[in-house]
Amino acid sequence: MNHQENNIQETATTTKKWRGWQENISLMAIALGLALLIRTFVAEPRLIPSESMYPTLHIGDRLVVEKLSYHLQPPKNGDVVVFRTPPGLKERGYDENQAFIKRVIAVPGQTIGIVNGKVYLNNQPIQEDYIAEPANQPFTSVEVPENQLFVMGDNRNDSNDSRYWRFLPRKNIIGRAIFRFWPLNRIGLI
Repeated sequence: MNHQENNIQETATTTKKWRGWQENISLMAIALGLALLIRTFVAEPRLIPSESMYPTLHIGDRLVVEKLSYHLQPPKNGDVVVFRTPPGLKERGYDENQAFIKRVIAVPGQTIGIVNGKVYLNNQPIQEDYIAEPANQPFTSVEVPENQLFVMGDNRNDSNDSRYWRFLPRKNIIGRAIFRFWPLNRIGLI
């Protein structure tokens, strides 16, 4: 093999390597872009930092929060929602970028109240098999305004929720908690 043939072979090898690198970089950029799109618009993981949703959710549980359904339909009673800091909590000094998780108890037009530890929705007691214990204080009935929600933690006596800061604007909702993926022994739908 002469010098010229050797240079051509080296150039071909270098070109092949460079194309391989370009392809790998392109694939990584596409994967990163897709991951960012999915996290921004479709679903994201979340970690539970407190006991406010106990016994449904425990500290350290990891969830998938889906973000699409509320663009197609409004939240429903019983949905577990993740949301950005509402005005009532901002006034109490919470960071506006903090996320919270609670259960939707009442939607616009419904009346919510608590008497003797029992939650009343439109003056009818509701069955709540998911709570840690009944609320230890009354709450005077209020009607939920349009585009707002009334949310409460399942651990009623250890939850900073709508009883204290009133209503959650629907626009503050990040998404709906749908699936627990950690710990493995508690994996399943929410």
